[in-house]
Amino acid sequence: MAQSLTKLYVHVIYHIKYNSPKIQEQDEKELYAYTGSIIKDNDSIPILINGTDDHIHALFILSKNMALAKVVEEMKRHSSRWIKTKGINYSNFHWQRGYAGFSVSPSVLDKTLKYIENQKEHHKKMSFKEEYLLFLKEYGIDYDEKYLWTE
Repeated sequence: MAQSLTKLYVHVIYHIKYNSPKIQEQDEKELYAYTGSIIKDNDSIPILINGTDDHIHALFILSKNMALAKVVEEMKRHSSRWIKTKGINYSNFHWQRGYAGFSVSPSVLDKTLKYIENQKEHHKKMSFKEEYLLFLKEYGIDYDEKYLWTE
C-alpha cells in the first residue's frame, strides 16, 4: 500500500491532582478551546472537549504520525502552564500523572459525543471515581485501584 490512512477516534480522560485548585466555571470554555488548539498543534483533530471542575474529557481524531501518550503529555503540559496565567488561584494547579485513553468506534460516536456534552448533568448522579472505574471495567482494562488515586 502506497499510503498510510487512518481515522482513529480517541476519548481521553484526565483529572486534576487531588490537592490542586479546581477549574473555575468561568475558565472552562477557554481551557477547552486552548486544549483543542494543543490537539491541533499535534497534527490531530479535536472534536469535543468538555468536563467538570476536576477533570476533562477530550474526543479527537489521533494523527497517524503521533503516539497517544505524546499528544496527552502535550495537552496536559501546555494547558497546565496556560491555566496558571489565569490568576493566582491557579498557581498550584497540576494534572494527575496518568490518563485514560479509549478507542471509539464510529458506531458509538454520537453516543460518546452526547456523553461528553452532558458531563455536568452526568456528574450530579455519578462521581468521577465511579465513572472512571466503570470505563476501565467496560473496556476490560486491568488495574490496581491503590494506584489509581495517587498523584
